[in-house]
Amino acid sequence: MQSKSSRIANVLVIGGGIVGYCCALELARSGRETTLVTPSTMHGTASWGNAGHIAVEQVEPLASMASVRALPNRLFMRDGPVSLRPDQIRAWLPFALRMLAASRPAAFERGKAALRSLLVHAMPAWERLAEDLTQEEMLRKEGHSLVWESERSAVQGRARWFAADTGQVQLRDLDRAELGRIEALVGRKLFGGLHFNGSGHIADLGLLADQLPARFDQLGGRILHDRIVALHDGGHGRIEAVCESGTSLVPDAVVLAAGIESASLLRTLGIGVPLIAERGYHIQGDASGWPADFAPIVFEDRSLIVTRFASILRAASYVEFADPLARPDPRKWDRLEAHARALNLPIAHRHERWMGARPTLPDYLPAIGRSARHPALFYAFGHQHLGLTLGPVTGELITAAVTERSPSVDLAPFAMNRFRGA
Repeated sequence: MQSKSSRIANVLVIGGGIVGYCCALELARSGRETTLVTPSTMHGTASWGNAGHIAVEQVEPLASMASVRALPNRLFMRDGPVSLRPDQIRAWLPFALRMLAASRPAAFERGKAALRSLLVHAMPAWERLAEDLTQEEMLRKEGHSLVWESERSAVQGRARWFAADTGQVQLRDLDRAELGRIEALVGRKLFGGLHFNGSGHIADLGLLADQLPARFDQLGGRILHDRIVALHDGGHGRIEAVCESGTSLVPDAVVLAAGIESASLLRTLGIGVPLIAERGYHIQGDASGWPADFAPIVFEDRSLIVTRFASILRAASYVEFADPLARPDPRKWDRLEAHARALNLPIAHRHERWMGARPTLPDYLPAIGRSARHPALFYAFGHQHLGLTLGPVTGELITAAVTERSPSVDLAPFAMNRFRGA
């Protein structure tokens, strides 16, 4: 197919997840002529398969010695959530070695300070986005709960959580009435639980997925349903983006927010980043029988989070390090279904299965900023478990960078050239 060429003024955003949409919205709101390139559907991306949790309590990066020490007991083979499949060792071993280096105490403390600087802005940015979408009720800020099903895990878990740094989120014990309500629902005795005040969740991810493109269109943004397959030096300081359809786009600036595909696109520019697919699984179905007023509940002994979205109930879990194109592991869904039956979830027998890839960097910090090699290239990827949480504030930070305004957060710790080869 002969390449067609067109010129887009100002900014091209690559990515159809929450981060990409938030970047595109903020840029359009700033007055920039903005085009978003995204596949025809965005519901398969990690942004739309998560628990809907705005996790502002997760100040401590998962790259830590605590995570390293806990790993043997958290492996899938021992009924834990972490999957290091032998057939995927080429994908996860180099990442694991880099993560180990990033887990050293000094590096961990630097990472925590950087992550805190982002998370302190996360909820206010979500409030601004919900107001702009005229969907304030979509953002629920009543926190979330965590429960234990054994006395031993309750004692150990409570001590661990009260010793952890949870940023601005405050913890309290669930009272007996609160525990009793959950016990009556799941048909199991609970030995304790915590409530996290200050976190939140999105009440309806499907509604959010509809509202974002609608608002972008209102702001004059253009959505191009295609897939970028390569980035090249376009000359005159610009980046050329080559579409799967054969179209070549040469904007003034490119924002790369393509999740796990960001690494392969950067390689076409000769830039290497150690991004891995950290794959999660969920099952979901009709929420009938699950109270609409329940905030997300974490069943920590099962590494399972259960969230109600409007008429849908979702149970999500697992951290599977693998090639993004590797076949799903049906054992993960089987175990989720077993948990659903054990907890009397209404989705235990009729449900949908889903798997998606979180884009994760070894230090568990995102990459947000401007390329030192290609000044017309900006990037926002690698948000691991915090893509939904940090989407709106990332959009604001990228817009500040593109429009050459001072950002509200120091972006130096998130520069992708912190990794050799980038």
